[in-house]
Amino acid sequence: MGKSKAPRVVLALLLAAAIAGGYHYFKKREKAPERVLTLYGNVDIRQVQLAFYDTGRILRLLVEEGDRVEAGQLVAEMDPVRYDMDARQLKGKLEAQQQAVTRLHNGTRPQEIEQARAMVQANEATLKDAELTYERIRGLVATDFAPQQQLDDATAKLKTARAHLKEAKEALELAVIGPRKEDIAEAEAQLRAYQASLDLSRQRLRDTRLYAPAPGIIRDRILEPGDMTFPQNPVFTLALTRPMWVRAYVPEPSLGKIVPGMRADISTDSYPGKVYKGWIGFISPTAEFTPKNVETPDLRTRLVFEVRAYICDPQDELRLGMPATVVISLDQPGSGAGGSDPSGPCQEE
Repeated sequence: MGKSKAPRVVLALLLAAAIAGGYHYFKKREKAPERVLTLYGNVDIRQVQLAFYDTGRILRLLVEEGDRVEAGQLVAEMDPVRYDMDARQLKGKLEAQQQAVTRLHNGTRPQEIEQARAMVQANEATLKDAELTYERIRGLVATDFAPQQQLDDATAKLKTARAHLKEAKEALELAVIGPRKEDIAEAEAQLRAYQASLDLSRQRLRDTRLYAPAPGIIRDRILEPGDMTFPQNPVFTLALTRPMWVRAYVPEPSLGKIVPGMRADISTDSYPGKVYKGWIGFISPTAEFTPKNVETPDLRTRLVFEVRAYICDPQDELRLGMPATVVISLDQPGSGAGGSDPSGPCQEE
């Protein structure tokens, strides 16, 4: 009878030990701090509305929806005829004004000065003749051999000759001195104005060609060749491939656990088991109510903070709006490589 009770006692002791060990294990797990923060969000990217600077008719579109483009790639052209004509017209005005400035800087030509001197000499001769005629007629009038009218005419011619001589001497003096500094400055200012107008016209001519500002994918082709385009009307919508991030929301109690620069592991349902390298690049300074499309175990009225986890996607597998899971280890240092730099650790690859 004693022997039959021994196995039961041993079994009871083993069962009690297992229960005590399990209780101790689970109580320890309950008290252990959580070392991983998991956030849920969606892949997000920036988009650019590509438009021409000026008004015109679209001549050519060189890309289609879904095409990948590089920075500086030509994507569309506007009819440049009117802008080219305007540039050529301003170029002609600029060249004419340049000649005017050169003429002013060169001053009066020697031939013009000699011509002015000859004009002075001719007027001196005319004045001398008028003086002789005046003296002769005055003597005749004094002896009543000529009427008073002839003396009046001679007096008028003498005054006219003196005025012409004075005018000729002043013209010679101006020819010797040359253009005034004010005239030269005015001509140079007009030349600079024409140059600025020509530069603007040439820039407008260059702006008839539309280039991609950054690498990306053409998402929408809004206009077609032959359409009139305006600066406020985009031609394409360009989805930028860099930077790319996951927009998620962290509850206020967990906000103090993360800082910009912390590395994160990001995964999606589309590629099970694949983990993308990422890092916390932005934490909103203001709180907001949980968006309706974000599922968390917390109440929806709890305040959350937006977080952007930048992500490296070298294989171009992620798409705008794709659901993603962000896992952040809380055992890492307070800040890591990347920070708010959108390229961050992706440059290391």
